[in-house]
Amino acid sequence: MDAKEVLQQRFGLRSFRRGQKSVITRLLNGRNVAAVFPTGGGKSLCYQLPSQLLPGTTVVVSPLIALMKDQCDALQSRGISAARFDSNMSTSEFRMAMKGIRCGETKIMYVAPERFFNERFIASLGTLRISLFAIDEAHCISQWGHNFRPDYLKLAKVAESFSAERVLALTATATEKVLQDIRSSFKIRKPDAIRAPFYRSNLHLRSVILEKQDQYAHLLKQLRHRKPGSTLIYVTTQRSAEEIAERLTEDGIASTAYHAGLETERRMEIQNSFIESKAGVVVATIAFGMGIDKSNIRYVYHFNPPKSLEAYAQEVGRAGRDGKVSLCEMMVVPEDRIVLDNFTYGDTVERRPIEQLIERLSGLPDSFFVSHYRLSYETDIRLSVLRTLITYLELEGYLEATSPRYESYKVQPQLALEQILAKVPGPNRDFSEALLSMLTKGRTWFLLNVTLATKRLGVDRNKIIETIESMSEKGWLEVKVGDLNHGYRWLKRIKRPKGLAERLASHMLERETLEVRRLDQVLSLAKADACQAQALSKHFGETTLACGHCSYCQNEGPFEMPPPVLRSIGRGVKLAIAELIEKYPEQLSTPRDQARFLCGLSSPQMVRKRMTREAYYGICSEMPFADVLSELS
Repeated sequence: MDAKEVLQQRFGLRSFRRGQKSVITRLLNGRNVAAVFPTGGGKSLCYQLPSQLLPGTTVVVSPLIALMKDQCDALQSRGISAARFDSNMSTSEFRMAMKGIRCGETKIMYVAPERFFNERFIASLGTLRISLFAIDEAHCISQWGHNFRPDYLKLAKVAESFSAERVLALTATATEKVLQDIRSSFKIRKPDAIRAPFYRSNLHLRSVILEKQDQYAHLLKQLRHRKPGSTLIYVTTQRSAEEIAERLTEDGIASTAYHAGLETERRMEIQNSFIESKAGVVVATIAFGMGIDKSNIRYVYHFNPPKSLEAYAQEVGRAGRDGKVSLCEMMVVPEDRIVLDNFTYGDTVERRPIEQLIERLSGLPDSFFVSHYRLSYETDIRLSVLRTLITYLELEGYLEATSPRYESYKVQPQLALEQILAKVPGPNRDFSEALLSMLTKGRTWFLLNVTLATKRLGVDRNKIIETIESMSEKGWLEVKVGDLNHGYRWLKRIKRPKGLAERLASHMLERETLEVRRLDQVLSLAKADACQAQALSKHFGETTLACGHCSYCQNEGPFEMPPPVLRSIGRGVKLAIAELIEKYPEQLSTPRDQARFLCGLSSPQMVRKRMTREAYYGICSEMPFADVLSELS
């Protein structure tokens, strides 16, 4: 079968969408490709279809568990077997999925990025032929992108280590600079970077600038006076999602809240109900909607503005995938700026904790393993920020990441040891017997000290993990792991730690400035002083004519943005923070630490020492962080 036959017979489609054929042809010819398609532009077919024609396995890396489930279900309905590997997977599910992949029945495996920090999973993957390595949300690889994820930086090496025969990088939101980073990381030639048109004429972009007291009333009016249809309402915080969904339901608009704080089963239930509904309303944080394959979303409301134009483009792109007119309205109140800016300031780290991080890392040997969680607490740097800082050390050529490992292995034999050994092929039986003899009995599980076993058996650690994993896949053992440590090796030692800390601190401030500038761009779009569809397209390097149906084109804009009402933190707060400094001298040693506390921006040590339970924690959360910091400095 050729690509056109597979398209029609397996996927039930008559023709390719714009850009799809160019991407798929290049992949089948063995080239690395980048695909920049708008949300809803058909990115998934670009790896799903080749997977049915290529001889080995297609690995799809995605941070979106919702997308994995949704796409596996959709493929299953077409008779195409696919497996997903995420943190919610049980041992038996993993075993069955790997069995399908090894026998060739399953050609596509969806993998969460963190799986590549699992040495058991790496051992399982190492024996597969990977014909295609696809990376969804590939913009996450760029440190200048709107959603930089340090884990993504390692994916190019992961693909190389598994001898992936071709790579596909996919994104809906890449500016030219971000696309250059993607191409450089995955060795993609410029002619093999395919862009599909960004502009979609059926999306009608609107905005309105309101006083805070009018915000909810405006949303309720819109929902009551427009034709019913599937509706997404995006908010900034989990608490807002709960409160607005409850108020709407009380006012006769049945609504459901969705956010990352809900249990996995509940999130899946809400998601499935929304997909099946014709007029469901979900009030959600950005945790909802990524990868959702629902064609008839008629309305997307931003009750609070998004953090960037990239996020906005992704979120409005979930509407109108059926080509019918869909309304996307952004509501802005001056106070929204404060909340979003404060999120950004919460991630900025001063020089002192960076110096502590460098000092701790510098004391480690040439090759080492370290717990990110432990480092996060010891340096009082939030985990995501700590990972970013270590990534910067990799980018500057000081460190190189090596395979991670688990310090704790617990084993529960499902058969008698004699029965297991009887099933092991002759050449491996002696080694397997020696390895199983090193299990020590715990309270309910057997314990395996992998480091000790490596020394006593005189073999590479990978051989031990591969043997244990093979037995687990066959159902002979149940295995649990814990205490993840990340591996690194020094490429060059740090000679001027204070200078490096200063440089990294400046780099964090640059990112802070960049994130604030991204919000400026969103609020500028909301003012509607030019065609909004045209301005959004221009941001992504595309030239279009005026749309005719946005707020500006409908003569509703431009809008004026009233300045937020500024307040002082007050004498009482200053006296309280002075007392708290005596109680927590290390955690509140600088004005920035104190401002973070008052604005409700926690750190690992604040949480561990229960500072978030103090009466004054977050008391200034509705004030601009910069103003609070200025009063404390």
